[in-house]
Amino acid sequence: MSTSLIRSDDLEHCREVIRTGSLSFHAASKLLPSSVRDPALALYAFCRLADDEVDEGSNKRAAVLDLQKRLDLVYAGTPRNAPEDRAFAAVCEEFDMPRALPEALLEGLAWDAMEQCYETLSDVRGYSARVASAVGAMMCVLMRVRDADALARACDLGVAMQLTNIARDVGEDARAGRIYLPLDWLADAGMEPAEFMANPSASPEVKRMVKRLLAEARRLYIRSETGIGSLPLNARTGIFAARFIYGAIGTQLTRLGHDSINHRARTTNAHKLGLISVSAVRSAASVILPKSPVLFASPLDEVRFLVDAVATNSPRASEWGTGRTGALLSVLSELKAREVNAKSTIGVAAE
Repeated sequence: MSTSLIRSDDLEHCREVIRTGSLSFHAASKLLPSSVRDPALALYAFCRLADDEVDEGSNKRAAVLDLQKRLDLVYAGTPRNAPEDRAFAAVCEEFDMPRALPEALLEGLAWDAMEQCYETLSDVRGYSARVASAVGAMMCVLMRVRDADALARACDLGVAMQLTNIARDVGEDARAGRIYLPLDWLADAGMEPAEFMANPSASPEVKRMVKRLLAEARRLYIRSETGIGSLPLNARTGIFAARFIYGAIGTQLTRLGHDSINHRARTTNAHKLGLISVSAVRSAASVILPKSPVLFASPLDEVRFLVDAVATNSPRASEWGTGRTGALLSVLSELKAREVNAKSTIGVAAE
């Protein structure tokens, strides 16, 4: 079933955004059927726009608040007159996208705008749930999959991919004044976050933290594989490819001695092609292999709210509601207050 609600020119714009801005997803998306690939391009283009607005903008708080307005317009059926907004609105209408999912992403971006740090690994997983697993759950919606177990495994994959990103970018983030490593890990190593960001070094302690992140990611990658067999057959190769291509970044980082301060782990095009071949084999095997009991493992506590917001067979789905919305509104209110205070400070300084 094609998504006819997306304008052809808007879709071409989204395709170009992904072609130039997200090489890994662009490679994996070619393996998806058009019924999934086209709306996925629109979805990723909007998410990419949101991420870039916050990550690269000069005023991150204002960017998040503006994104909230854009999301409100999308769900009101009156999107802003921009290709990404129109295309995403069409996808939300066509697939009945639960608003909880893009709102979770918005909450994660708000945390970035507030330069929030994360005390424990669980807190890092909570952040990863918002900026990555929410997108994985949205991909399930595009595949017309709303089974709780499949969603839980998709969320595992999202967290694993984000942990891989964090492990790969420790040095880059530190030099930009950001830290996503669990603060209790730094405390146990006798390290001060401010000192580390001021002078990041690939010390044995930091390398051990990178190794621990990758170990957690690896555990979740393995769990996620059991859910890919619950996806439509013609989409499995593309999702396996995304899993293996991201996993290969962690493998390369391990070969670099877990030094993500002085090196940036990456995969070559030739390596990606090889992994795509492996993905095709795994996809074919998933047809005949019995389901693993790991498929039915409970979702991570940090992603359960995403599963409950989407799954038609979740025992807690009816409980989802004002608690999550209230959490987002609280974060946005704090951002708004900070933005007003910043403007007031600038006004006083100007006087």
